[in-house]
Amino acid sequence: MTLEARDVWFRYGPRDPWVVRGVSLAVAAGEVVGLHGPSGAGKSTLARLLAGMAAPSRGQVTVDGHPPRPNRRERRPNPVQLVFQHAELAVDPLWKVRATLAETGAPDEVIAALDPELVPPRLLDRFPHEISGGEAQRVTLARALLARPRFLVADEITANLDAITQAGLWHSLLAAVRAEGIGVLAISHDRPLLDAVADRVLDFADLSRGARAGTP
Repeated sequence: MTLEARDVWFRYGPRDPWVVRGVSLAVAAGEVVGLHGPSGAGKSTLARLLAGMAAPSRGQVTVDGHPPRPNRRERRPNPVQLVFQHAELAVDPLWKVRATLAETGAPDEVIAALDPELVPPRLLDRFPHEISGGEAQRVTLARALLARPRFLVADEITANLDAITQAGLWHSLLAAVRAEGIGVLAISHDRPLLDAVADRVLDFADLSRGARAGTP
């Protein structure tokens, strides 16, 4: 199984500048691929395209030849889950952590059996304002994994965390995805981090076929 972008272009309107220009990449199941580039380069927009949260203006994004989207008939969530940098914006402040995780449809016994290094049991009955930023990011990662994705797009997920918290979170995440054979696209401006966690690292500028020309 492969998550693939083929000559993907995106802009917000017909007269707006291109945000993503001719990007092609592929992530195989079980592979961790790093995507490096500076802030404002279009990496987060590409992340949304890969997760099916926006449609390319041109080109294709596929998972085994099909667009990434939930299968509502079979009650299967999107095979590509996206986790953002700002975890506090991705959870309902009125829901306890347990309810946030249950949103995936996972039964309580599955939630209770989560790896304690990823989500310590003490967090389950707390509200988002009662946990740290690093703990909130662990919750959003666990929610994504409970959806049983084939691919995870991790967009600057540890950019706001201290080095120790960052290392611990990546250790937990990599253990989880390797156990399930989940492919990961790790997006970051931090090249040393990507070198440490990824099997291979791509440079966003090198992927943009039309970066210099500016047009398809």
